[in-house]
Amino acid sequence: MANENIVDRAEEIKTWLVSWRRHLHKYPELSFQEKQTSKFIESVLRSMGILKLETGIGKHGIVATLGNGEAPVIAIRADMDALPIQELNDDEYASTYHGMMHACGHDAHTAILLGTAKLLVEDYEAGNLTGTVKLIFQPAEEDTDEQGITGAPYVLQSGVLDDVDAALALHMCPWRQVGEIQVNDGPSMANIDNFELTITGTGGHGGYPHQGKDPFWMMTYVLQGIYSLISRKMNPLDVGTISVGQIQGGTAMNVIPDQVKIRGTMRSYTDDVREQLKRELEQIAGVVHAFGGDYELQLEQGEPALVNDRKINNVIRQAVGTLFPNMNMYEEPFGMGSEDFGHITKQIPGAMFFLGCGFDDGIMRHLHTPDFKINEDVLPIGTALFTACAHRLLLDGGGK
Repeated sequence: MANENIVDRAEEIKTWLVSWRRHLHKYPELSFQEKQTSKFIESVLRSMGILKLETGIGKHGIVATLGNGEAPVIAIRADMDALPIQELNDDEYASTYHGMMHACGHDAHTAILLGTAKLLVEDYEAGNLTGTVKLIFQPAEEDTDEQGITGAPYVLQSGVLDDVDAALALHMCPWRQVGEIQVNDGPSMANIDNFELTITGTGGHGGYPHQGKDPFWMMTYVLQGIYSLISRKMNPLDVGTISVGQIQGGTAMNVIPDQVKIRGTMRSYTDDVREQLKRELEQIAGVVHAFGGDYELQLEQGEPALVNDRKINNVIRQAVGTLFPNMNMYEEPFGMGSEDFGHITKQIPGAMFFLGCGFDDGIMRHLHTPDFKINEDVLPIGTALFTACAHRLLLDGGGK
């Protein structure tokens, strides 16, 4: 098999992997602002001899194509944007930009995909690559633009995935140690929908509450309905939740306002539960009519659930078993966070796996936190798995 020595080859380029990742970590850029990140990636790809590049996707995205253009066609995706977080780590490669940090591992994702590109170029030049591989360096996974769209929909709209048979991605997993992997068939990360509920009364003097219609009083019944929704209206076997994150109203201690706003988020694993949560929230809000109030409910639909294809997951499992037979594999969903790779898996059979990047130091680090960091020993492991999966998917006709 063309990639039988893939682990050794990935280890041989670890110095490159670390260098690329540290450069990206040192100079993070936010969603839709990845101009210099994109230039760096393009420069590295061209230095490998990859000339078939499509740039400017979603402003700064890059697609590199390897192969002869024949089927099957597979895509491997890495996101490359950072977060608006001030880094607290004191590594020499810590972020040099105030208020920006790679706190979700996208720098590692990108470095791993660059390493995969390097190994696949070697295989192609040796005549050991059958079919076509598209390497997707995607912008803006973390945030939306003024149209409320993240990077993945722009990749789909560009048409570069129209001929793709299977898509693959990975994510850093700080709750797992290096040498551990987490996979899951089916829904694995959540649909996300945010809401803003405005409750309107008439307000009045705090000393004479009976003379008005108090939206805060009405809100207490709405909150009871929201917090009992999951336990009393939803099927206990379904995965879904709703949380209030912000309540806003009033300007003075002795004045009852005429409006109060409740903002929050809903998470679910299926479209049926997603729609039920919306319907139930609308019904709960309607309770204010009984108290003489009114309401306006605004819903912002976010990312779809990440749904992993079982056949492609089996390719990942096979690659792990072959390359890393002692790797601990955990079979469970990734959580109630969102991932815009879900847009891609909704259109194309695909799968994402979570790869352990934790340290054996007893410190639990979390995604999206100022002290997030990765054990860089994960970089050649991710590179080897991506490369091996690419070969297996091509040989399997795209995992069909």
